[in-house]
Amino acid sequence: MKISKVNIKDFKRFKDLTLNLGSNPSKIIALVGANGCGKSSVLDAFIACSRNYGGNIGNGITPEIFYRTDNKNAYQLISIQYLDDDGNSIDNNELYHNHKFYKNNREIIFSFRSPYRYNTDLNIKEIKATEPIENNSDGASCSLHLDSKIENNYRRLLGFYSQVRDSEDIRPSEAKTKVLGMLNESIRNCLDLEVCDLGSVENNNGTLLFKKSDSDEPFSFNSLSAGEKEVVDILLDLFLRKEKYKNSIFLLDEPELHINTSIQRKLIVEIDKLIDDSGQIWIATHSIGFLRAFQEELAGKCQVFHFEDGMKFASESIELTPVVNNRLIWQSIFNTALDDLTGLIAPKRIIYCEGRDEPRSNGSERGLDAQVLNNIFNAEYPDTIFVSSGGNTELDQRSSIALAILGKVFPDMEIWVFKDRDIASGKPVSEEDRQEYLSNQDKRFRVMKRWEIENYLFDSEVLQKYCSNNGKNFDNVKYEQYFTNEDLMDSDVKSKFSLIKSICSISTPINAEKFKINLSELITSDMSIYKELKSCIFERQ
Repeated sequence: MKISKVNIKDFKRFKDLTLNLGSNPSKIIALVGANGCGKSSVLDAFIACSRNYGGNIGNGITPEIFYRTDNKNAYQLISIQYLDDDGNSIDNNELYHNHKFYKNNREIIFSFRSPYRYNTDLNIKEIKATEPIENNSDGASCSLHLDSKIENNYRRLLGFYSQVRDSEDIRPSEAKTKVLGMLNESIRNCLDLEVCDLGSVENNNGTLLFKKSDSDEPFSFNSLSAGEKEVVDILLDLFLRKEKYKNSIFLLDEPELHINTSIQRKLIVEIDKLIDDSGQIWIATHSIGFLRAFQEELAGKCQVFHFEDGMKFASESIELTPVVNNRLIWQSIFNTALDDLTGLIAPKRIIYCEGRDEPRSNGSERGLDAQVLNNIFNAEYPDTIFVSSGGNTELDQRSSIALAILGKVFPDMEIWVFKDRDIASGKPVSEEDRQEYLSNQDKRFRVMKRWEIENYLFDSEVLQKYCSNNGKNFDNVKYEQYFTNEDLMDSDVKSKFSLIKSICSISTPINAEKFKINLSELITSDMSIYKELKSCIFERQ
């Protein structure tokens, strides 16, 4: 089950907020923004809803101060739309009262972790029963409360070990090996650490024991660092919930506290693995590590809501939709986490192309090719930036210098060169010539299949889309008369701008460069010229 839309009125930060995920909501929903922007308030709204239908979390009490008016009925203030496993839309009432699964499993609709988890000590003195984890009765009941689950979860882990031992009729040592192997699969992917023993309450050692790769000497949970405790606490809780919470909405409020950036990135990947794909993760964060994972490893299963500075959530009705996946948006999002250190986020790949190398006075890109290619590919390749660097020979020189300098500072950065096909100073260049050039250059060089970037922009596929979007008539007969397939591959179509205007029924004077940039914004991944350019650049074909 996944949430597809939520509306929150007169609750905490919000006068009237709508989050619209569209018809195909992702598994991971990231709420990103500065402290106090309202990220945690969205999670608290979900928790308040669960109480109205018997699905309490923790003690089930939502503080009255969360409500902005005398109306403290969450059912009337918070509206949630869900999609079930078959893609059917379900509202609050139907989910809680009529849906055949959740009608009898109200407690597990939401699972919540608050940001406050001060678990400094674990050493139980007696064996005793705990409530089933699906009752959702321990832990925090809102984002302000302490979320201490480690002791009960340790007891549950001991119970799980006993269950495996008895149900499979295996020796205690075999059962421990099996259980710890399952748990350590996640822990080892995040830390140089693994659980080596379940402890022994009878011997006054009721705690988890760990070891690191450089020593076989065991040590207790209490000896872990704060960050290590956080990671183990979170992964243990999700490990124990794995079977019972397959269709749940997991609410995670800043789980990255005390954890360094590289481990944050690994942690969110493991969280995704532990939570079944039939469920959904809502996470409030400004973690650099999480953001990098959302941008790369988890890009295909994540939607990001950016709570930007200046939004008047307390006084206006606002509807947010997930941000577009491109470099400019991600730069803005990273600015939330890094403030004025955003410039330290380097792209994975810089591609030099032909065009004016001097930037504008504000530092922005001036070269046409670079602007066009950034527009075309920033969605699929947000970690790549195209930069203009002068003419044909200057590309070779400057890319070599950049490789020598940046390669020392950022050893994983790639420096490529993408040239027009007129590499022979205006002389004809066949496809055989192009392939010969590539085969005798190192791997950083790429060459267009067509003469120049305009030969792509003035393709009928792009021009027809422009005319359709702008209510213009496209003269296909005239186009085919003057722009054959051979012309689009081998001739200088840039000089035929007036003819292009006529074909697109544009009668007013327009700026040629701005027109080309506008055309580039129409090119999408399903178009044949996109695929051709992609193969030239990213597949070096």
